[in-house]
Amino acid sequence: RSAAMKLATLRDGSRDGRLLVVRADGAVGAPAPAPWTTMQRALDDWDAAVPALTALAAELASGALDGLPIDPARLAAPLPRAYEWVDGSAYLNHVILVRKARKAEPPATLTTDPLVYQGGSGDLLGPRDPIELPDPAWGLDYESEVVVILGDTPRGVAAADAAPYVRLVMLANDVTLRNLIPDELAKGFGFFQSKPATAFS
Repeated sequence: RSAAMKLATLRDGSRDGRLLVVRADGAVGAPAPAPWTTMQRALDDWDAAVPALTALAAELASGALDGLPIDPARLAAPLPRAYEWVDGSAYLNHVILVRKARKAEPPATLTTDPLVYQGGSGDLLGPRDPIELPDPAWGLDYESEVVVILGDTPRGVAAADAAPYVRLVMLANDVTLRNLIPDELAKGFGFFQSKPATAFS
């Protein structure tokens, strides 16, 4: 990991886009060198990719490399599609308020067991993508969230020991169709239609 490194994915017509190393101010970036042309390729080969990506970030920061102007409207989600997207509730008051709004009780294990679900990850939204609402009666809602992209993480690793597995940190705009949730959860299978694509910074 490198605190000085900022990455983005530029839409280039492919499904996974083109990985960019971005200057700290977000104004310019440069294509990541081969073979790390996508975020997933860099994640799959992280230990080898980081030195090259960090060196490119240093060139951009020092002015040794001019870079190309970045248009935020052309950026995809950093990972336009991911192998897995798991969302967890860290703010207990939020859980309590959302459950109260739909006249449901919080689980008895709220303070001891995390609330998590596996969301759709085949099509993730970029920072300026429109969030579509085909029917206002579905009740569109947003939640700002902090996201971590993890490398291979051993099962059962303690929170205090998890830092070495964190690759990147970003923000997400988690989208929920609140009015679809009660009927969907009543089926006993969890979220699907009520949780459309998440938007990422």
